Amino acid sequence: MKPSDSAGRGDAVYRVYSALGRSLLSTKLYMPPQRTGTIRRTHLVERLNTPPSARLIVISAPAGFGKTTVAAEWLSSEQARPARQPAWLQLEEGDNDVARFWRYIIAAFQTVDERIGARVMDVLAQPSLPTPEAWLPLLLNDLADAQSTVLVLDDYHSIHNQAIHQSIYYFLQHLPPGVQLALLGRADPPLPLARMRVQEELLELRGTDLRFTPDEVEQYLNESMSLGLSAEDVALLTRRTEGWPAGVQLAAQSLRGYEP
Repeated sequence: MKPSDSAGRGDAVYRVYSALGRSLLSTKLYMPPQRTGTIRRTHLVERLNTPPSARLIVISAPAGFGKTTVAAEWLSSEQARPARQPAWLQLEEGDNDVARFWRYIIAAFQTVDERIGARVMDVLAQPSLPTPEAWLPLLLNDLADAQSTVLVLDDYHSIHNQAIHQSIYYFLQHLPPGVQLALLGRADPPLPLARMRVQEELLELRGTDLRFTPDEVEQYLNESMSLGLSAEDVALLTRRTEGWPAGVQLAAQSLRGYEP
């Protein structure tokens, strides 16, 4: 993300936080910045940019595979912006309440357009929450009038409330054109993925896709970390780590610690 883009998004997050009150944590709405030395996963960014018709994007892999990093790189890339505006939400165990979950989602959308979901907030504040079918159409109609957006729900594996999964599936079924949902997590979301796969509405990245290629391992070790390893040493580390990004990084840090 360009500095000007980052500053503008920060202002938007602050305005949403101020409007919705202190019950929401504003830092959960920030898309992580690209770190210095990060390997550019150009081939993965290209895959995420096609097909744009996919309603759902699933990036599923164990810890340390760089799911968040890849998604942030994609949405910061010139190919994605300004065609897709990112609405980002970092999930955690405390978000398993339906009303709290959707309040956070609306807050994420409002960093793109402050009008999205305004009518739903009063519903979510009610002591007895109606079924999602009664109020999600209000949010979906707002999205239909807004610009193209990708809603990223990071660490979706933290959500285990079946009522939330059901509401997400209803949301997915009625997404307007130009809006995509990206679920990042350590396990597949409990949604009918096979059906969406057949209907070509699903784009998937998994651990096998996220592993570093030998060229990426060499680039990280010798360009980003300046270790000056031989081709044989790079090949050995690639085999031992099996391209696991976190493993490659840990190996590089260990080797740097032993530099003469």
